[in-house]
Amino acid sequence: MVPGGEPDTEGRHPGFFGLINGLSKAGELTADQEEFRRSNHAWYEAHYTNPTSVDPAVYDHTINPGATAWFKDSAGALIARADGYLEILGAHGIRCVRLRSEEPPGRIVYEDADQIVVVPHQTRRATPVQPATANGGPPRSAAAAAKTDPGNEETALT
Repeated sequence: MVPGGEPDTEGRHPGFFGLINGLSKAGELTADQEEFRRSNHAWYEAHYTNPTSVDPAVYDHTINPGATAWFKDSAGALIARADGYLEILGAHGIRCVRLRSEEPPGRIVYEDADQIVVVPHQTRRATPVQPATANGGPPRSAAAAAKTDPGNEETALT
């Protein structure tokens, strides 16, 4: 999910984890939102592989500039939990849209059963397909991206 479907200045579609962590570090989350962040981050850590635990350099800006993770459609339980993150982002004025890509959204540098990590194409843009929040306000920053991994015919969320 990203505002307007546009990447950030590094060509990435920042994910909901990074955005929520940024709000947390800035002290902008309520106590309930912070508890949601902590408990749900722990759930994700217990239920899917963190790509950096397999390849510590996967997000290294020199080796893989702009690397972004995408959940696959087959990771339904992981994707379903994104709704709570999107609600928090919406409450902070971060409006999101769902994106799809008909081709791999970049060069795949990591893949497991639930996700891929790609270095994005410089000129390719994903297509916005639906609003993700009912906020309606202007976006403050980029949010998580949802895309299709055509090799597996599955959708992915970052």
